[in-house]
Amino acid sequence: MIKEQSKFNNSNIFEGMPSISAVIKSIENGNSDRLIIAVYVDEQRVDAKRKEIGFLKAKAVRHGFDIHFEKHEHIDELAVGNTHGGIIAECTDKTIPLLDEKSIVSNGVYYMLEGIEDPYNFGNAIRSLYASGADGIIVGSRNWLGVAGTVARASAGASELLPAYVCDSAADAVNMFKACGYRTVCAGIRDSVSLFETDLAKPIFIVLGGEKRGISRSVLELADDIVRIDYGTNFNGSLSASASAAVFAFEVLRYNKK
Repeated sequence: MIKEQSKFNNSNIFEGMPSISAVIKSIENGNSDRLIIAVYVDEQRVDAKRKEIGFLKAKAVRHGFDIHFEKHEHIDELAVGNTHGGIIAECTDKTIPLLDEKSIVSNGVYYMLEGIEDPYNFGNAIRSLYASGADGIIVGSRNWLGVAGTVARASAGASELLPAYVCDSAADAVNMFKACGYRTVCAGIRDSVSLFETDLAKPIFIVLGGEKRGISRSVLELADDIVRIDYGTNFNGSLSASASAAVFAFEVLRYNKK
């Protein structure tokens, strides 16, 4: 229960090689000011992790972090999850820049994630958006990116690689993208059209809400289209935010490959 609750706490402990490798890649690409302070390796798994340890030692020389070999119990105590594979990293915070028109590419795909109430759901959504080729995500100042380690684990490191920007007002974000020539699509039900019958050509800005709160009416009124996901059966429930993000992301990818 303690570990389950700790997933909601701000944490810069990154667990497992996919997350740690993504942190390193983001630093080396110049996309992040996050730093690795230290890496901790389970001393019982040194033989099984020789390849990973060799990689980390080379990166430690380049980036100036320490590698410590610790008892399994200490690694497990620091980690939130149980899938770290015996390797975790302690990192600094990362700056999430404010959204402005200069940061928006000319013919891209961006998503705004609003009202997602679980860091795993948030991380899973980011995984799909990154895999589909999105150019960035927009979040409010209150977001799950502070729970960096948990989100990185849920997203298989994608949260460190997909550019993110902060904008407290979804309406302001929509207007910024409109000024850059983007169409805005919002997920919703009332007055909606089918996702599969919608113009999803780039440049496009898509606003997705959580299962409970959805998207505010003031933002929906700014949308060029309000779009729903049609089901293949008579189902009255909602998809999870991460499932909806995956459907939108890959339908946008498919549409723009025409």
